[in-house]
Amino acid sequence: MLKTLYIVRHCKAVGQEPNAPLTSEGHFQAIALADLLFSCGIERVISSPFIRAYQSIAPLAERLSLSIEIDNRLTERVLCATPLNDWRERLVESFTNLDLYLDGGESSRGAMARGIAVIDEVLQQEASIIAIVTHGNLMALILKHFDARISYAEWEKLSNPDVYRVQFLNGATHVKRMICA
Repeated sequence: MLKTLYIVRHCKAVGQEPNAPLTSEGHFQAIALADLLFSCGIERVISSPFIRAYQSIAPLAERLSLSIEIDNRLTERVLCATPLNDWRERLVESFTNLDLYLDGGESSRGAMARGIAVIDEVLQQEASIIAIVTHGNLMALILKHFDARISYAEWEKLSNPDVYRVQFLNGATHVKRMICA
């Protein structure tokens, strides 16, 4: 049976904090995102609890008369609990060393596992077409699980918003980027 997931990175936000809302541009992007995904047949919407993720998908959910299911496992990955001057270099390293663990942070393997746990549950359920809204780093790690070629370079190219379609059919997985803003 064909299952299709639309993995969505949130629209532009005012910051990185969990309660950071969308910018005014981000609100317009959320409407454009709803226009793009409206005719895709989406039956379920699952989102990170962060405000920017919820606000990014709210226009679509409203147009489809769907509730937004919140899943805490879709929150952004924390690389390190304290700011790092060399955070980009460490992030690059985390895409090749999936077990790299920085103080108070989460390894790529750990973040990927919690994101994939959401996907695995969704694949066992009835709905065939699902939108999953998350954040850039976790999105890239989820996609890396299905396509080992996904690396820091793909993360760096992600836009706000961004959408990848992941299709599952007869044991095969197909990953395709749909948009970049």
